[in-house]
Amino acid sequence: RIGEAVARRATGFSMEVLAHDPRHRDRIDSSPHARWSEFSQLLERSDFVTLHVPLTTETHHLISTPELQQMQATAYLINTARGPVIDETALLEGLRSGEIAGAALDVFEFEPRLTPGLTGLDNVLLLPHIGSASHATRGSMAATAVANAAAHLAGRPAPHVINPEVYATDRWRRRVS
Repeated sequence: RIGEAVARRATGFSMEVLAHDPRHRDRIDSSPHARWSEFSQLLERSDFVTLHVPLTTETHHLISTPELQQMQATAYLINTARGPVIDETALLEGLRSGEIAGAALDVFEFEPRLTPGLTGLDNVLLLPHIGSASHATRGSMAATAVANAAAHLAGRPAPHVINPEVYATDRWRRRVS
């Protein structure tokens, strides 16, 4: 959804938007805001590469040395997804060598620590993770945390859990009984 929102905004600036998402190719194909592209072609053709993926085993270090080498020397890499989708050691080298023009990071591979050397570069923009910095979002996050804690303390599965399979284990049942 975030990638789709970025694509809608980019078309307002007459940008051609290429997108790659193997799970949702049909949505991209039917979108008036983006065109499907193989990932390697997207990297080779894009002036700006923005990442909007969850952190999974498939997306960990999605961008590393080979991908940076495919990008144009004038390209910018933007990560507002999850820090470890970029191999920051490879990114640091790519930024220093001019392999890519620059990067903007709202998340970091080893949060809250920064990869040494990133702060000394003039072709990188580093921001604290501000994607959720609104009163409404922070209030919702607090309410979710309270609901999860209250359910757990009452011996019920948390309503907003990433790994629901843990509740099926005997270990969890022993812990709460």
